[in-house]
Amino acid sequence: MLIVLPPSETKSDGGRGAPLDLATLSFPSLTAVRERIATALVELAGDPARSATVLGLGQRQLAEVDRNAALWTSPTRPAIERYTGVLYDALGVGGLTRASRTKADERLAVGSALFGVVRARDLIPAYRLSSGSKLPGMGTLAAQWKPDLTDALADLDDEVVVDLRSGGYRALGPIPGAMDVTVLTEAADGSRSVVSHFNKHYKGVMARSLVTTRKRVRDIDSLAAVVSDGGQRTEIASATELVILTD
Repeated sequence: MLIVLPPSETKSDGGRGAPLDLATLSFPSLTAVRERIATALVELAGDPARSATVLGLGQRQLAEVDRNAALWTSPTRPAIERYTGVLYDALGVGGLTRASRTKADERLAVGSALFGVVRARDLIPAYRLSSGSKLPGMGTLAAQWKPDLTDALADLDDEVVVDLRSGGYRALGPIPGAMDVTVLTEAADGSRSVVSHFNKHYKGVMARSLVTTRKRVRDIDSLAAVVSDGGQRTEIASATELVILTD
């Protein structure tokens, strides 16, 4: 099973790993695209004012440009420890047992505008780049990643894939046959609406269930069973869509 998480704009600082080496990352077929985007991002960082405009940064976020400038030289850490925020707080990898952390390293991946997708254990630096960004001379990131990202994610030896990425990151590389998750809130009158910001929390809780379970996820029914065991209310919408219901 591969669970593809969305990234986060917020990332932890520092790390103990050696500087970025694209050749060590999972999904090596993506190396050429990664290098092209990384090179453009570092070059852009040489112009802080333009970087702020292209990346949509405010005055208090200009340190993000420094992160990009040091992309090839700054220390790295496992991707699952690099990304922070609501989803990653709910996932709580720091509190996992050794056995569950091993499962997390094996089962989790993170979508990325810069790297396409990385596995939990891949060593990456802090950076700033979003799915909707357009780097100078490169057009959209979706155009850069297609079809390489989809091809890489489709070549998983029939592995079950649960895609928790948001729409912008799915657009970079759709995964044929992946199981998707929608988070809905249900009112007392039975009406339902899509959960926006806090859907990240519920997906983090779900991801934690998937890396701590001993059950094997083979299809949408077994996925629903594991998520329900984790205390979340579920509903199967189709063979590839699971709904998580909240009050």
